[in-house]
Amino acid sequence: MVFWTFTKSFERLVTNMEKLLCPSMMCADFNNLKKEVIKLDEAGADVFHIDVMDGNFVPNFAMGLEDFKCIRENTKKMVDVHLNGGNPAALAEIFCKMGADIVYVHYETDVNIARTFDNIHKYGKKTGLAINPATSFETVKNILHIVDYVMIMTVNPGFAGQSYLEYIDEKIEEFIQNRKKYHYEIVVDGGISEEKIKKLNQKGVKGFILGTSSLFGKGDYVHTIKKLRVL
Repeated sequence: MVFWTFTKSFERLVTNMEKLLCPSMMCADFNNLKKEVIKLDEAGADVFHIDVMDGNFVPNFAMGLEDFKCIRENTKKMVDVHLNGGNPAALAEIFCKMGADIVYVHYETDVNIARTFDNIHKYGKKTGLAINPATSFETVKNILHIVDYVMIMTVNPGFAGQSYLEYIDEKIEEFIQNRKKYHYEIVVDGGISEEKIKKLNQKGVKGFILGTSSLFGKGDYVHTIKKLRVL
């Protein structure tokens, strides 16, 4: 009986590790964006995730300055921006000035990414490195010492509703193993289900971008986020 109690207590400790629940706002109802932000804020969302796409780096167009402004004006929670396009240095500066808390940049889109990250830090913001499915740990390890958040894409970026790419798990493990050495937090984005949240959080992943696999279209935000929080 004592062993059973200890085991159950340990399981609760492991499964209730701190996590960041981050609604992907490209999945929200754009006709009622302000209301969506307020409802998600009140439901307990931690970070609002905004994908900015210009049709070049990924084959899609998504959220822009007006969308960001609406979200920023209606929450005091953290707001991150995921830059999926050209000229990330200039865009990073714009979004920092507008109130972004974290700016994610893809290694492949910025030949001077270290300078861009330095500028983000000068604004007092957090740097985020977005890792595509084909981008390896070895490719980016030389800049990890100036990265606050590593966001590992578990789908090919560009569209919501894709299935989780299981082969990315090996790369996630590699980033987890090096997390303490470089002092970054790990976020995953793409096809993130309840099962993936529970499994990856136990391994050391902190942040989860929530789309149609776990949040949107699943009913009441309060109930859904509360359930995800305790996985």
